[in-house]
Amino acid sequence: MKTNTKQDIILFEEMASNAHVALNIMQYDGWILKFSEGHTNRANSVSMIYPSIINVNEKIKNCEKIYSEQNLPCVFKLTDGDEQMMKLLIERGYKEVTPSDVMVREIDDITMPEGDITFYNKPVEEWLCAYFEYEGFGQKSQAIYRRMLDKVCIKADYLVIRKQGKIIAVASSAMERGYLLIQNVVVHPDYRRKGYGKLLCKALMSKGKSHDAKTAWLQVVQTNEGAYKLYDGLGFKKVYTYRYLKKEL
Repeated sequence: MKTNTKQDIILFEEMASNAHVALNIMQYDGWILKFSEGHTNRANSVSMIYPSIINVNEKIKNCEKIYSEQNLPCVFKLTDGDEQMMKLLIERGYKEVTPSDVMVREIDDITMPEGDITFYNKPVEEWLCAYFEYEGFGQKSQAIYRRMLDKVCIKADYLVIRKQGKIIAVASSAMERGYLLIQNVVVHPDYRRKGYGKLLCKALMSKGKSHDAKTAWLQVVQTNEGAYKLYDGLGFKKVYTYRYLKKEL
């Protein structure tokens, strides 16, 4: 699959929002403002994926005011094709952070790998505890993320890999419209670079295939060389880039 049309970008951006659900959302003339008490830019930013008619400078100013009232920095998520908006925001003092790529591959050739693999259809406590530990989440982030997971309405799977009875790797997926989003891929520090990331992805794709998913996709920060190498090796190909433009309070 090779595409980066606006319609395709809207599809992936919608699915990303449905999998990583903000605690609160405000609609504003085609823009979607997300608020989640500061946990991740994805859930605390302005998405501009739909057409709008209000003057853009007026809208930017109003967004800045709204986020300031929430004691949050104003962050805009831009995708390919938003170059004019990027120029406007940079002129207003915004800085680009975490440019990331959306990558896609078909999953017709995937089979379930061997290993001590367990799936759950909800984020059970042992999955959460391992994920929080390996990602280094503090108490505040843990509490916010638990509330965000409670708001996910689409089909999701939560995967753990064990070695000698101990969880050493976790990941999750979210599926809709025949697309399987792979996310939250994290391995215990002692077991990294040993092939467990690939095992997680293959297991999730095989599980998704059993639920009639046709295409797998994911999001990866461009500077994460290890993850990029993993996904490229699995056959994922970039379809478009997104980035955050952030203005501190």
